[in-house]
Order: sequence, then structure tokens, then C-alpha cells
Amino acid sequence: MTRRLDAGASLSAQLLAAMAAMAPAGVRIGCRTIREGDENHLLPQEARSIPSRLPLMRRASGAARWIAHELLADMGLNDVAILRGSSGAPVWPHGVTGSLAHDDEIAVAAVAPLSHVASLGIDIEPALPLPDDIFALVAVPADRIDATDLCLAGRILFAAKEAVYKAAYPLDGEVLGYEDITVDLDASDAVTKTGRRARLVYCVAPCVVVLAFVDGVRSAPPLSAMGQRPTATPAQQSAFFSQSGRKRLTRFVL
Repeated sequence: MTRRLDAGASLSAQLLAAMAAMAPAGVRIGCRTIREGDENHLLPQEARSIPSRLPLMRRASGAARWIAHELLADMGLNDVAILRGSSGAPVWPHGVTGSLAHDDEIAVAAVAPLSHVASLGIDIEPALPLPDDIFALVAVPADRIDATDLCLAGRILFAAKEAVYKAAYPLDGEVLGYEDITVDLDASDAVTKTGRRARLVYCVAPCVVVLAFVDGVRSAPPLSAMGQRPTATPAQQSAFFSQSGRKRLTRFVL
């Protein structure tokens, strides 16, 4: 199921159509153009849990959470705060898995009940070639991208590894580098160094969006344990880069 959350915005409407075509059964997915004032969509508890004071970051966080709130409402979960956990990952309500992401213009979110999938990860990137120096950091010899649009292969690979990390971390609590994730875009599949396997779906227009999901049913963790996960070290965090080449905490930026 998809939900259009930005009526009249051509870019988000096009992206939603592309995301609708790729979303697996049982996964709710949505997008929204980030706009001034979106930081006001943060619930009070959410606002307190997000340490960044930068208006642009809080605005993107508000946009992504607004999408997620609407998707959760479709599941009968209203006014549920999605806090930022100690690792930076969003903390989802009991019985739900989900993921948030944004680029400079668009925020996206995906949610699903744990009875459908064990974990989700999503990433969004501009539909532009990945700079060669960043590709050299991301790719490993075992990655397979032969059947992918060569112009965007690096960008899709980048987004896939971001999405896989987000999907794998809640299950394994393992901080991974790009070299720890092997992606086979031909088979729509990825595996981490821990043996965690994720399936991949993606679209490339008007933006590159990759959704990673781990099959299987996962029992909901005790509420007292949610959000109590290890935090990446500064050295591990700084290994990730944005499309402009600047360092960022791409692991969990929301």
C-alpha cells in the first residue's frame, strides 16, 4: 500500500507512482516534498529525542515522521511518537518495523507489521551518477551490478547498502561498513558479513529509492529493550558520505 502525502507536488506524485510499483505486499510506503515548517510535525517527544538543532535536519525529520504517522494511522496506530534511539535509529511501536530517509528535497518512509516482514530499510538518493571516488569506497569485487543501468549503477549500489544496513541493524545490532555488505542487483538480493540476507526492490525515476526487507516473522522485542542498541564510533560513522562528497552520519540520520 502506498499513500500520497503531498497533493499537487509533481515530483512526489511521480515518485509515489514509482514506489507503488515496487512495494511488496503488506508494506506501506509514502513520500513527501520537504517544505518549510515541516519541523512542526514532530511530536513533542520526538522533538526532544532529536539532538540536531539545525533547522534543515529537523525539517527533514519532521517530514519523514509525518509520512510515518499517516502510514501508521492506516494501520490503526494513531499519534504514536517515533523517537530517535540511542543509535540514531527510529524506535517503532510494538509489533511494527519501519524505516525513514530523505535527500535534500524528498522524505520517504516505509512501515509494515512484524507479522509480514522481519525488518525494513529504505534510502533515497538523487538520480545522478555516483562520483568515482565514492564508488571506490562503496563497491567490493563481489558486488554484481551487471544488469543495472550503468549510468546509475553506483548510486543504486550506494542506496542499496544504506537500506540493507538499516534493515539488518535492528536484527543483529552489528555496525557494518560498505565492505561488509555484498549486493547482487541482478538477483535483487544482498547479504551482510553476519549472513543476514535481505531482498531488494528499487526505482530510479524521478529519484533512486531502494527498499531492503528481511523475510520472515519477527517477534516484537520487549518495550523496555527498544532503542537500547550500540552506537557507531565516530570513525565508523565518518566512513559514510553524501552525494556531494561531504561526510555525514548516513547510518541513521533521522
